[in-house]
Amino acid sequence: MVPQSGEVLIVFARLDHLHSRMDELRAMLDPSEAARSERFVLDDARERFVLGHGLLREVLGHALDTDPGTIVIQRGPYGKPFLPTSQVHFNFSDTKDAIAIGISRDQEIGVDVETHHRSVDHHAVSEHYFTPEEVKDIRTAGADAKARFLELWTRKEAVLKASGVGIMDDLHSLRVDAPRNVLTISHDAFIALAAPEYHVRTMRIAPDHFLSIATGAPIDRCRLVAIGRHDH
Repeated sequence: MVPQSGEVLIVFARLDHLHSRMDELRAMLDPSEAARSERFVLDDARERFVLGHGLLREVLGHALDTDPGTIVIQRGPYGKPFLPTSQVHFNFSDTKDAIAIGISRDQEIGVDVETHHRSVDHHAVSEHYFTPEEVKDIRTAGADAKARFLELWTRKEAVLKASGVGIMDDLHSLRVDAPRNVLTISHDAFIALAAPEYHVRTMRIAPDHFLSIATGAPIDRCRLVAIGRHDH
């Protein structure tokens, strides 16, 4: 699982496919991550953290050809994790039943994954956070309205994560319904850190998940690795 130049590698895994590897993946965490995992009150949240961050270290270990437990991960001013001693870029996302990891050797990347089972009033949320064009798109999607909402929502999250800014108030200014989106956001931090435009794509991972990727330049290739019950 090593991305080539011009390629984005996406690793996707359902949590129930990783659960048998709990002890193995927990052993890959660094001391601060292990301590953080113990602070979760809910078992589900603790297990999702251990499985997700353990797998992240395993994937980065493959990409860097190094021991996963020794990898140093730091965070930018708005919390985006990065590798201070490597040109490899990565991003991590989780939802209640799955995780996704994106890796690129060429540019910053944002990744977001959501499950179709997420309980959300997609019409109300889109009215507040989406552009008028996107709201119309969802309204006219009929039975596919929730799916279209999740496509656009994961794209917005992926763009924010690629920029390194994270959550913002003016998501209604962030239009993501085209493969290439020129930015009009006036948020100072976004202007300082973001690329002038973002290229986004969304894939549906059968049967239940939507995964979006955002990069500042076009992607030559996107390779998906979906981890099953017997993958290691």
